[in-house]
Amino acid sequence: MSYDGMTDPLGQSQVLPYLINLAAQGGYNFTILSFEKPDKYQKYKTLIESICSDHGIEWVPLAYTKNPPVFSTIYDVVKLKRKAEEIYLKKPYVLVHARGAYMTSLVALDLKRKFNVKYIFDMRGFWADERIDGNLWKLSNPLFKTIYLFFKKKEKDFLENADEVITLTHAAQEEIHSWRNISNNPVHISVIPCCVDMEKFSQSKVDTVLKEKLKAELNLKDADYILSYLGSLGTWYMLEEMLDFFRVLLTKKSNAKLLFVTNDPEEGIMSKVAAKGIDKNTVIIVHSSFEKVPTYISLSDASIFFIKPAYSKKGSSPIKQGELMSMGIPVVCNSNVGDTDWIVRKYHSGIVVDTFDTVGYEKAVSELLVHDFNHTAIIDGATDYFSLEVGVKEYMDVYKKLLD
Repeated sequence: MSYDGMTDPLGQSQVLPYLINLAAQGGYNFTILSFEKPDKYQKYKTLIESICSDHGIEWVPLAYTKNPPVFSTIYDVVKLKRKAEEIYLKKPYVLVHARGAYMTSLVALDLKRKFNVKYIFDMRGFWADERIDGNLWKLSNPLFKTIYLFFKKKEKDFLENADEVITLTHAAQEEIHSWRNISNNPVHISVIPCCVDMEKFSQSKVDTVLKEKLKAELNLKDADYILSYLGSLGTWYMLEEMLDFFRVLLTKKSNAKLLFVTNDPEEGIMSKVAAKGIDKNTVIIVHSSFEKVPTYISLSDASIFFIKPAYSKKGSSPIKQGELMSMGIPVVCNSNVGDTDWIVRKYHSGIVVDTFDTVGYEKAVSELLVHDFNHTAIIDGATDYFSLEVGVKEYMDVYKKLLD
């Protein structure tokens, strides 16, 4: 069960590849219940139906309800519960894998108690705390404070009653194990980061003709130093600080370019570029299909992502980190976000910025420009830590433990 849609990029990169391999290698039969947004559902419905059909996976899409806030989510939970029970009564299942947002676990735990099925709490992060840290819920609002406290209580319930807990990071595992209010702590936790299909994100698979074509379209020269940013900016990514870093980079590399590969609106980014006094000709924004992303980021000399180092980000595993490492591209990131900086240091796969100020940026830029990165070693690090094969094996171990 996933509150993310299979027609969303996240569903296509972080749900389907695992299930396809688990179905093939483990012989498991899957039914996916997911919430689909109308625009993406219309665009990709046929594709997802085909993928699922080809791999013996049953897909039951439910319509995602956006408005009104709070009540729409309650409505979605009710829909999910009804559909999950309806499926069980027709064809009983033995395990419920609740992925992502805590709404799926509200239903999954109820199914465990009602039908005695196994339950996996695949939490992927501290969801309720993310709503606070991201200023989506304000504790000064009595309604949001009530909802927050409700989900923190349910989080405890999920952790105490799940047959297996999955987190994205060792930092989250350590944090949970430090909690005194969990009755059966230390609960058993498997750490499985956001993995990457290294067949797709591979320099060897990049179409060199297309790469040169895109380079020409973007007016990039061979001598240009390309710093990229991959993905949406959203709530957590620190655009202003990344622009400050780039401004310092320009003082050392006048031929530097900042390439955004994103589907975010261009106006919002360029307004911040102008406010920082950065020459707009040094910033390039491209909107890309998922298929072309590896080719665009193959243009990079390095790639940057700064994430707000909030408490809830202990549980975050940026998908882009594995994708970039898989292509041998060094990253510039900040510390105190999940296991991100630990991974960079372990695999010598980039530069860590410890302070968001000129001193911190100048130090990081100097390190970036003099460091002779071993691109093959970075790819080897991705193979060791982020490869889809490793993630599938970890999930397979969990399934076997619960079902065999």
